[in-house]
Amino acid sequence: MRSVIVIGGGISGLAAAWQLRGRADVTVLESHSKVGGKLRTGTIAGIAVDEGAESLMALRPEAVELAAAVGLGDALCDPAQAPTTIWTNGALRPLPAGHVMGVPTDPQALTGTGLLSPEGVARVAAEETLPATPLTEDCSVTDYLSSRFGREAVDRLVEPLLGGVYAGRADRLSLRAAMPRIAALAEQGAPLLPALRRMKAAGAPRSAPVAVQGVVRGTGRFPQAVARSCGARILTGTTARALQWTGNRWRVQAMTADGALTMEADAVILALPAFAAAELLRPHSPLAEADLSAIPHASTAVITMAFSRAQAHFLPEGNGFLVPPVDGHTLKAASFLSNKWSWLDTSSPETFVVRASIGRIGEDELLARPDRHLVRAAIAELHHAVGPMGEPLATRVTRWDRGLPQYGVGHRDRVTRIREAASKLPGLALCGAAYEGVGVAACVATGRTAAHQVLSA
Repeated sequence: MRSVIVIGGGISGLAAAWQLRGRADVTVLESHSKVGGKLRTGTIAGIAVDEGAESLMALRPEAVELAAAVGLGDALCDPAQAPTTIWTNGALRPLPAGHVMGVPTDPQALTGTGLLSPEGVARVAAEETLPATPLTEDCSVTDYLSSRFGREAVDRLVEPLLGGVYAGRADRLSLRAAMPRIAALAEQGAPLLPALRRMKAAGAPRSAPVAVQGVVRGTGRFPQAVARSCGARILTGTTARALQWTGNRWRVQAMTADGALTMEADAVILALPAFAAAELLRPHSPLAEADLSAIPHASTAVITMAFSRAQAHFLPEGNGFLVPPVDGHTLKAASFLSNKWSWLDTSSPETFVVRASIGRIGEDELLARPDRHLVRAAIAELHHAVGPMGEPLATRVTRWDRGLPQYGVGHRDRVTRIREAASKLPGLALCGAAYEGVGVAACVATGRTAAHQVLSA
């Protein structure tokens, strides 16, 4: 059997190990004490809560299929049905159904919602009368969509959804990488509104699946189940420091709590953040190292709060809300977990759990504040947005330093260059959130592809 070392025990690396099961002798190196990366479940007030990603994309199959394959099929659950809600212009305002990442398909449905001014609604409705030329080069989301729908629509409809996914800003994110479906329509050189309506009508069967699914008792169970099922040798607390090519094999030099460790394998998969992969590739591919190092990352913080239902002055409805940065608030989003996931409400009926997210690209000064300051800011804005809930019984702050790669303008070309450079290194493949998507399903897909690459090399 061939031997493969997977460096990185997040869901991308574990998906690669799963794909290699039975076809290679696999060792996974993970620097932390547990595998899972940004899929991590902790506890607050004795309740299981996700500290990173809280759901799996269900509209693309990779993550939910893998979850079912490792025994979690019965644990997959749908969120409560509720509209996407935006906290803007001083109130919680539901976004009308039929949007594509905030881009509306029915402008008239925005009338009276307070999401946009009357002038902003009229500007959106005018899009299908504007001349359009084919998009030939990548540009920022703001540059393109503001020219079609107006800046107000981008700031108050598109920006909060992009911030929730990427912790980025629309004026820096690539249209082709962050909104590929919109970019594909833009490349046809026709107004977007009619094309979006046709796309929604053609792609919405009566039995359309939900957009996302959760895992009962937390998505942190998912990577743990993959780790148990993949058959790989998993070494936690083991940090890869250097790669060496011996002429026919890769040598990995790592550090553990017990000292240095050297291993060799026929192939290596780097399932690491872009900046960490760049460090290991510097001696072997300066071109890949340069492009990987150029990918910026946003840091974020998740503040989880548990409230007593009996003592709370007010409990919100719905699943939560998103926040456009143009309104000047600290919060980026909030999820009412006890409403959103029925398993959590059933297991802890006396407690109401809320999760607040803080941090976008460029907000390092905000995230440098102590935990207690972030908690107070989250509580104050939560009360402002939904009503006086009172003081929480318990709080938990989880920080994700450089946790989300940013897909800037030209990102897809950059990824192509990285992969071309890496392909010149025998038996080496890359996977993770830095390439084709930051969601769990996209990361699983890159892990599977990396496994196929090293098997066929």
